[in-house]
Amino acid sequence: MKKLKITFNSPVVLGFIFVSLAVLLLGFATLGKSNELLFVTYHSALTNPLTYVRFFTHVLGHSGWEHYISNASYILLLGPMLEEKYGSKRILQVMVITALVTGLMNYILFPNVALCGASGVVFAFILLTSFTSFKNGEIPLTFILVAVVFLGQQVYEGVFLKDNISNLSHVVGGIIGSFVGYKLNKKQ
Repeated sequence: MKKLKITFNSPVVLGFIFVSLAVLLLGFATLGKSNELLFVTYHSALTNPLTYVRFFTHVLGHSGWEHYISNASYILLLGPMLEEKYGSKRILQVMVITALVTGLMNYILFPNVALCGASGVVFAFILLTSFTSFKNGEIPLTFILVAVVFLGQQVYEGVFLKDNISNLSHVVGGIIGSFVGYKLNKKQ
């Protein structure tokens, strides 16, 4: 009988999940001070070097267990498949670009709103996943349906609901995932 072993099958995704968990625990230990300092982007002075760090690191911070588990579930569900298909480097690039763009958009458009969490990355992954069976010259119906359902919901909620959820990050993440999915699969 062959022995089963646990494999570290998706280094970028697993690394992200473990670092985010460590950031969450650090946030609890510091009563939120570490999040405020490093893992939440908000309108701080452009002369502060941490402003630029937070444009990238805000995706690692989460407001609590529920927020973390929600994002981690999607990332663990979709990320390994995407990392296997596109490679670790590409998936890391998608995550970094999504973090930067959502951080900058929040900074510019919503100066009174703090942003944390990996929801933009989640939506990038959701839309990127819908391109996995893309063929040149075709648009997958699954992509259209996912875009309508997920992005339509975010636009609706952004217009009609006033909550602490950054619908713009979701939409921007979805656009990035769509763009990357189209570009990467168009080449094949």
